Amino acid sequence: NETTGELMHPRVAAQTINPSWLALDPAGRYLYAGNEVANFAGHSGSVSSFAIERKTGALRPINVVSSEGASVAHLSVDATGKFVFVANYGGGSMSVLPVRPDGGLGQAVEVRRDVGSVGAKAATDAPPGSYAISGHDAPHPHMVQPAPGNRFVLQSDLGQDRIYVYAFDAATGKLTPAPGGAFASFPSGDGPRHFAFHPQGRWLYSLQEEASTVVALQFDPQTGALHPRQTLSSLPPGFQGTNFGSEILLTHDGRFVYAANRLHDTVACFSVLPDGRLKYLGEIHTEGDYPRSMNIDPGGSRLYVCNQRSDAIACFKIDRGTGRLSFTGRFTGVGTPACIVFLRGSGNATT
Repeated sequence: NETTGELMHPRVAAQTINPSWLALDPAGRYLYAGNEVANFAGHSGSVSSFAIERKTGALRPINVVSSEGASVAHLSVDATGKFVFVANYGGGSMSVLPVRPDGGLGQAVEVRRDVGSVGAKAATDAPPGSYAISGHDAPHPHMVQPAPGNRFVLQSDLGQDRIYVYAFDAATGKLTPAPGGAFASFPSGDGPRHFAFHPQGRWLYSLQEEASTVVALQFDPQTGALHPRQTLSSLPPGFQGTNFGSEILLTHDGRFVYAANRLHDTVACFSVLPDGRLKYLGEIHTEGDYPRSMNIDPGGSRLYVCNQRSDAIACFKIDRGTGRLSFTGRFTGVGTPACIVFLRGSGNATT
């Protein structure tokens, strides 16, 4: 309901095994689900493709292919809708899958494997008393996303404390190290998980899972170079204990940044300053347990938080002037929600 923000009439649109992430093609015709499994074709994760019936939101299965690595954590689609990028957390790899004319997926045209250079188990910038030790036993790609302009593809590796930058050939799907540098490094053990681009394309904001920090980086759209400029905590001043950062995103106008905290169960709010740096505004409780991801509705007026361990999506109103969040009192019961995307112009959301 675009007036009240209520998510109504939930139903099963399709079934696939343990979908951990969802992505729509630019035209809103197809949905892709990354499946967090390790036994597809014996040793891999998988990606399922679906055709979307826009009037009803119904999904028609097209095909399922190997992700070329275990345990898909994230996927995205390039601006042309011709390629799907997949981050395989358990497999230590990132793959590029071609999109067929019918919206289905072909076998990978590119597979990149992260090797060596694993960070410390304890995060350099963790708050006092933190036991947030998760993924520094091996390389773990956690997110992959094309930059605005579709010339570069960025991929975070939580285990290596790096964000890789690749030049992208939109005709073939091939990747090569960016001329501005193959990767940006983060403090050992901090664990870059997810990142979000400013709409202008010159700033990138990265959320570290184990350090619970937000790093603002300047991005060169000509060379792909990344330069860290600021580090802030996603937690309130004086916090002590364990927390795991999860999702980060910007409002559609690029004025505010939101970062989700698991265990602390809050969303931290920041305003974007004229030079791209951030100012901490405070936080709000997620009205649930373990916010794994969140998203903003197409109109830009509401934030929806997937509280994974309390089986509900909570709805918050966004103050367009201040960026502050307020709980609307609306919940939607969904079993272990992990991701939510909105199909623009259809009135449908998929989790």
